[in-house]
Amino acid sequence: MARDLRTLPKAHLHLHFTGSMIPATLVELAREQGRRLPESLVDAVVDGDPVRLPANERGWFRFQRMYDAARAVVSSEAVMRRLVDEAVAADAAEGSVRLEIQVDPTSYAPFVGGLTPALEIVLDAARSSAHRHGIEVGVIVAASRMRHPLDARVLARLAALHAGPDGVIGFGLSNDERRGSTAEFGPAFAIARRAGLASVPHAGELLGADHVTEVLETLRPDRLGHGVRVAEDGQVIQRVVEAGVTLEVCPTSNVSLGVYPTVADVPLRRLVDAGAQIALSADDPLIFGPRLLDQYQLARDVHGFTDPELAALARSSIDASRASETSKTQMRSAVEKWLAQPDIG
Repeated sequence: MARDLRTLPKAHLHLHFTGSMIPATLVELAREQGRRLPESLVDAVVDGDPVRLPANERGWFRFQRMYDAARAVVSSEAVMRRLVDEAVAADAAEGSVRLEIQVDPTSYAPFVGGLTPALEIVLDAARSSAHRHGIEVGVIVAASRMRHPLDARVLARLAALHAGPDGVIGFGLSNDERRGSTAEFGPAFAIARRAGLASVPHAGELLGADHVTEVLETLRPDRLGHGVRVAEDGQVIQRVVEAGVTLEVCPTSNVSLGVYPTVADVPLRRLVDAGAQIALSADDPLIFGPRLLDQYQLARDVHGFTDPELAALARSSIDASRASETSKTQMRSAVEKWLAQPDIG
């Protein structure tokens, strides 16, 4: 046996609010509310059979249908607070020392009185849960490509008003990368940048390296949600490396959405060898199955990463987070202590 990955300190930088839900919670809430869940979603969360979809329009449509069904149960402040607390507790149990969770408050605003109350509920719950479970929690406001770019500007202004170490720390752009015009979301990201927020759009999963180039030029990201398909173009990889952009790689998500046939095909080793900074993440474990710890286990078991290499991945995730420099120093020190333990293999 090698060192225990559960005790490896790591930051979790790509986790969606609804997608973080504990499967038992979804089933319980749906039953309480009299909601019928799609059969495919039931198979995923009850039978533990992770979703596997083709990387085409139909595959994404099926995923979105499942996601929307799960999101529908999040219809009160109490449920929103529960989801945040359960997500933080799950991360803490897997050795995460910092979680940066993404939320689009638009989806929950109708149930709690508007965008501002929806965001403030998540922020307050994040602070309480961070204290309760002993890890740091940051909140990222994510706009959707499925909505008008002007809606993204509204969210960016809301995020800017709540910016701060204990408030909103980043601004993202999620949903199907093939939708909308990337450049039209540039003004929203400019608003967020002026407020000191990290720029963390999705790119480089459903679309390839050319799209990553467009995102680099128009949204000026600090991190890319996924980004794995930069591996298709050496020049784009080099550009990402030189720009210091971290890739939030979610291996099981890539496989579930049909981007790669198996976890072994995810170009994790190639990206690391090219010098890319990687933050392993779980994306939507409610639907895709494995949470954060499993991503590190797969890096070890499938990609052959040694403990020093796994420690380097954990350090990269910490470096790319929006934790304070004091916190980062402490977290890095904890990684070194983990690595200094004897390998019991």
